[in-house]
Amino acid sequence: MYDLLLSIIEEIGYFALFLVLCLGLIGLPIPNEAVVMTGGALAESGVLSPIPAFMMTFLGICSAMTFGYSIGRFAGSKLTVWFSSKKNISKFVDKSEQLSERYGGYAISLSLCLPFLRHVTPYVMGMNRMAYKRFAIFAYPSALIWTLIYFFIGSVVGDQVQDLSNHIYQYGTWIIYVLAAIVVLFVAYKYLKGKQTKDQVDRPM
Repeated sequence: MYDLLLSIIEEIGYFALFLVLCLGLIGLPIPNEAVVMTGGALAESGVLSPIPAFMMTFLGICSAMTFGYSIGRFAGSKLTVWFSSKKNISKFVDKSEQLSERYGGYAISLSLCLPFLRHVTPYVMGMNRMAYKRFAIFAYPSALIWTLIYFFIGSVVGDQVQDLSNHIYQYGTWIIYVLAAIVVLFVAYKYLKGKQTKDQVDRPM
């Protein structure tokens, strides 16, 4: 997979990072994590310039998420019946629905950590008629942070990208549990802080 990605980059340059991330929607066998980390590694080694390499990876992730959302928004009703007949796909759609019901818009952020769900969740959000503005608020900042993290990791690990991406791909479920716990703790903190402030305001002098 890593050699395939390098050969594509050699052929078409920076645009390869954008293109491969988009083609991940149709099952190109290169994990998104590997693509972004490879961009970081090549930028660190001087093969690619850091800013264009980062922008191509970021825009590639954003375009894939936007495409999935658009398909769900405008063709979701027609595809639902077909998806339900495909057990492998319907399983991920159901998981994404559960994630959406539990975490709302934050499901978009969390799904970035899980292979395939990162493609399905924008589709589910579109199918559920989430407003594009709300989708963009959750999707694009999350994509920026996600891309920054893996681009930086790639710049640090260099030619160890392939081995590291395999481990990240394998333990993606644990990553989402950790992020979910962080979100729950943050929400609980904000709630308790708000409640404490309200009690202080309501307390008679």
